[in-house]
Amino acid sequence: MGKPKDQPFEKIPQHIAIIMDGNGRWAKARLLPRMAGHRAGAERLRNIVRACTDLGVRYLTVYAFSTENWKRPADEVNGLMNIFMDFLDKETPELLKEGVQVRHIGSKKELSDALLAKLQACIETTKNNDRLIFTLAINYGGRDEIVHAVQEIVQQGLPADAITDKTISDHLYTAGMPDPDLVIRTSGELRISNFLIWQSAYSEWLFTKTYWPDFNKNKLKEAILDYGTRSRRFGGRTKKEEEEAYNG
Repeated sequence: MGKPKDQPFEKIPQHIAIIMDGNGRWAKARLLPRMAGHRAGAERLRNIVRACTDLGVRYLTVYAFSTENWKRPADEVNGLMNIFMDFLDKETPELLKEGVQVRHIGSKKELSDALLAKLQACIETTKNNDRLIFTLAINYGGRDEIVHAVQEIVQQGLPADAITDKTISDHLYTAGMPDPDLVIRTSGELRISNFLIWQSAYSEWLFTKTYWPDFNKNKLKEAILDYGTRSRRFGGRTKKEEEEAYNG
């Protein structure tokens, strides 16, 4: 695949994952209700999906609703579920047109039949697209995912000494997907909040004070440029470090 015409950088992450944080604080700063912030966040997501396709990112995974978010007030939870359904209704035709394949990770148990039906319809409609793999983490938690994987492995009766890193990876919700190269968290919070805790073991992390509704294409470009300055070691040493050690 050729370099996208508007890509100003040579090194681009194959897989970007985003913790979309700060909707409520964005709304509060503007004296708006929290749901206005969530609606603005959904609109921003639409823009960032398009930006990723333009920039040549192959995988985008976003943390939309965690297993812990059910603790929020019922009216906010219901409002978020309605926003998810509206997003799927409005965006599925455009996602199909733009070559975006939609996936879902997380437990389906607590999700409503209406939301599951819209998710499945979008997934089915876009399943043959491959320009961007866009994964919605809804009712997702990293610990819950690992427990689910271990339960599947135990049910298969695998002996303990046959279980490897790959065994666990193959039973995660993200099985078959590359681990994220870059994880971005907006809003200034400095924690991972139970997001892709297995998959992000060697990811590069970027924390920005920008609230999610203000995280635009230019901010994404800045994050990718920052990623390009980093040297990923995966626990080892870079070629340059090896040469310096040898020469020393």
